[in-house]
Amino acid sequence: MITPNFPVDEEQRLAAVRSYSLLDTLPEKDFDNITALTANICDVPISLVTLLDADRNFLKSHYGLNFNESPRDLSFCGHAILDESNIFIVEDARNDPRFQDNPLVTEMNAIFYAGVRLVNSEGYPLGTLCVFDTKPRMLSKSQKKALISMAYQVVNLFEARKRNRTLLAVQQELKEKNEELKNFAGIVSHDMKMPLANMIITSDILRSKYGQHLDKQGQDYLEYIKQSSFTLSEYITGLLEHYESDKTASLNNEVFDSNDLFEEIIELLNINIDCEINLPETNLEMQANRAALEQIVLNLVGNSLKYNDKPRIRIDIECFEKDGSYHFLISDNGMGIAKNKLSQIFDLFTTTGNLDRNGKKGNGIGLSTVKKLVTKLGGEIEVSSKIGKGTTFQFSIKKK
Repeated sequence: MITPNFPVDEEQRLAAVRSYSLLDTLPEKDFDNITALTANICDVPISLVTLLDADRNFLKSHYGLNFNESPRDLSFCGHAILDESNIFIVEDARNDPRFQDNPLVTEMNAIFYAGVRLVNSEGYPLGTLCVFDTKPRMLSKSQKKALISMAYQVVNLFEARKRNRTLLAVQQELKEKNEELKNFAGIVSHDMKMPLANMIITSDILRSKYGQHLDKQGQDYLEYIKQSSFTLSEYITGLLEHYESDKTASLNNEVFDSNDLFEEIIELLNINIDCEINLPETNLEMQANRAALEQIVLNLVGNSLKYNDKPRIRIDIECFEKDGSYHFLISDNGMGIAKNKLSQIFDLFTTTGNLDRNGKKGNGIGLSTVKKLVTKLGGEIEVSSKIGKGTTFQFSIKKK
């Protein structure tokens, strides 16, 4: 018997083998299907997918055997990975000096062997797809071709599992980073709201107590401080709602009337401008996440009020049930959204660039939060718009 040599790049090869995290793993159906099919095609009793470790031959899949590893210095695969031909064949190991006294031959009657190296994308042979028989034999041309093709599929499985593990690791890291960001945003936002409220109150106190001593420019500075504080406070509130939308979407479902919800939202908006809001003719009894739906509609109707340059604002709300979902349409006669902006308006921090009826610019958080909530509630949202004519938001949520 001749013990197989080690490849010249054995250290790098072993690192490649271990990078797939397949050593000492449990059997998997995908690999077992390949060895069973390979044995059938080659008409042999044994077929293996092997990974050659430092001192052992690990059998990732073993058809026809009841063990999952063997010493490397006894393995046929140790010789096979050194052979750069398409397929390594030993027709009768009893007549081959490399294997004559090998216990696999003398005790387990491993007479015939054919193995194809499993070479990864970096060129390292990780192990083999191989077959054994207990008698001398030859493989036909089609059997050799099939064995080579099946080895190629084994390598594809190796690579796919490695990519999946990498993606899962990246996904987990992103999830953890996102959670850290949410916690950070929540802490910072809460900590900033009180100083901003103090700035707003202080600017009012300064105007009330010392306003008579200030010229118009001084008065304008105070107003600028107050309005800037309001803008930043709205921005922070939007951020908190966005990062807490997961919690909102996970709240329990309730049974409620649709028009009761809409009327409550209109009250919350405290509208003090000329506005006509038309509610649906049919009042639905709904079973859904009321808090999340309220936040969605409140945001959309609020936008219809803010981004409207007409003397009289008109908002039409429609609601109906279909195919296990509640469907909503909220239309207005507002400024409209440019066609090239429609595909981006649900992206976080993306704005249309329009100033609202009070001359303020949006922060690009509200519609992103709406999209996030709609998706969490199992629905979809779309928008259509014409500049100067108005905008329609159409969305759905699953009935629970």
